[in-house]
Amino acid sequence: MPRLLLITFLNITILFALIACKSGNDNPGGSREKSEAGETALDSEPVEGDWLIYHLSAEPATLNPITATDAYEGIINNGKIYETLIERNNETLELDPLLAESWEISEDKLTYTFKIREGIKWHDGTPFTSEDVVFSYNTIMNPKVDSPQLRAYYQEIRDVKAIDDLTVEFTYAKPYFLALEFCGGMPIVPKHIFDKGDFNTNPAGRDPIGTGPYKFVRWTTGRDIVVDKNPDYWGEKPKINKIVFKIITDSTVSFQILKREELDVSGLTPIQWERQTNSPSFNENYDKLSYFTPNYSYIGWNSKRPYFADKQVRTALTHLVNRELILDKILYNLGAIVTNPFYINSPEYDKSIDPYPYDPQKAEELLKEADWIDHDGDGIRDKDGVKFAFEFLIPGGSETGEKIATILKEELDNMGIQMDIRKTEWAVFTTRLNERNFDAVTLAWSMGVESDPYQIWSSTQAEKGSNFIGFKNEQVDKLIEEARTEFDRDKRQELYRKFAEIIHEEQPYTFLFCRKSTVAVNKRFENVVVYPLGIDLLEWHVPLPLQMYSN
Repeated sequence: MPRLLLITFLNITILFALIACKSGNDNPGGSREKSEAGETALDSEPVEGDWLIYHLSAEPATLNPITATDAYEGIINNGKIYETLIERNNETLELDPLLAESWEISEDKLTYTFKIREGIKWHDGTPFTSEDVVFSYNTIMNPKVDSPQLRAYYQEIRDVKAIDDLTVEFTYAKPYFLALEFCGGMPIVPKHIFDKGDFNTNPAGRDPIGTGPYKFVRWTTGRDIVVDKNPDYWGEKPKINKIVFKIITDSTVSFQILKREELDVSGLTPIQWERQTNSPSFNENYDKLSYFTPNYSYIGWNSKRPYFADKQVRTALTHLVNRELILDKILYNLGAIVTNPFYINSPEYDKSIDPYPYDPQKAEELLKEADWIDHDGDGIRDKDGVKFAFEFLIPGGSETGEKIATILKEELDNMGIQMDIRKTEWAVFTTRLNERNFDAVTLAWSMGVESDPYQIWSSTQAEKGSNFIGFKNEQVDKLIEEARTEFDRDKRQELYRKFAEIIHEEQPYTFLFCRKSTVAVNKRFENVVVYPLGIDLLEWHVPLPLQMYSN
């Protein structure tokens, strides 16, 4: 599913291990540190058994895949509890059958017909049919359902109908270059569970029933979410019996637990990666993985606030963000500075756009031109009676985000701008975003193999959707719409370059970095392959002598 998913700056480190898009077999920029004994163990025959204790650094708001807006739900659900009609192949990046055994595309690229495999059942034993697909689509498109982030991708569909129990047909009103991926990757929920009462508050949001290789066991708020291997799974069963997603929002606490070998997989902060994981005892127990994945972090300025409504002011603020210093001193160069909203290693990314430099003098000039000066002599800039004083919202547990906020606050203090840092837990944080109840935030987006900027940048998503900052630009809307119907990738890239130039000029975001994922994995796990987009724990197994848990 290539929709963009919301994550904290810190949690880039590990989220990509388990979100929907899977990866090919090369490893540009990736590395794996592995012991000689570990390399030898890779030759052992895979066996079933053991648990995997996975560090989840924020708690999802829901496990309902249709209403979820963050990537934490996807870590637990995608490919494990819930499945889609098709998936991306780890080796080739091509789309492969999953719940659907085959599909056909009409010559005019308006009709997509999927043939569903026989014998698939939901975890409660109810047969999976095309009616579940139709129900899920109709639910996504229902304006009463909290799924504006998904509706953005399906609005051009004219009709979805069940031809028979095992055949479903999607018909578009006009072509869309990601149609196959979104039809085949649409989240599917059981009709017989969700067609009762209010969909948004259905109990299955905390007790999901899917078709996948793992069945939901429990969700203990603030503690863990547990899934067990599904003994009746229709496809090839994974080797690991149980996955425990342990919720620990404090990176210092999670690191201490990791060192006690009470976590098997955990993201590492830059300082942990660079300075705190080089001891013989740590390297005896854990492999360290690093790799680039499609993501970018940013500071978002709410355009409805008077001080952020002017692009001169937004550009001035970008000139006050010392990205080179942050990359060097805080991120230990585990990333790259970005300037536009595409994955930096993709053809869509415009490398000709240079980042605005750190330049406080230029920032002051721009603020004066915009008439944000200290009119009343109290030390804080103001305009039309409005003080340049705002709140910088960061999610709790984001150590990197807090450090960036602290550096920015010092720069703004020197410039006569008051910035207060506000930390909130993830659920409160996302609620404030959805309600547009914030001034500025620092966050990151994860992306698919190819991305469509509509979800974040279209004016239609400004009031309710992922365009949290309320950015509106008619020319951008036109370019996005034109790109959606362009199947020639080279021509689409030209449209995206024009789009990226406008975004750079307007500076609705201060783009920060494409961060490297930095992850620790317990050495007892084998077949841990680093693909270009991450790792796939469904492939992992543990040799019998190394297994720690039984059931």
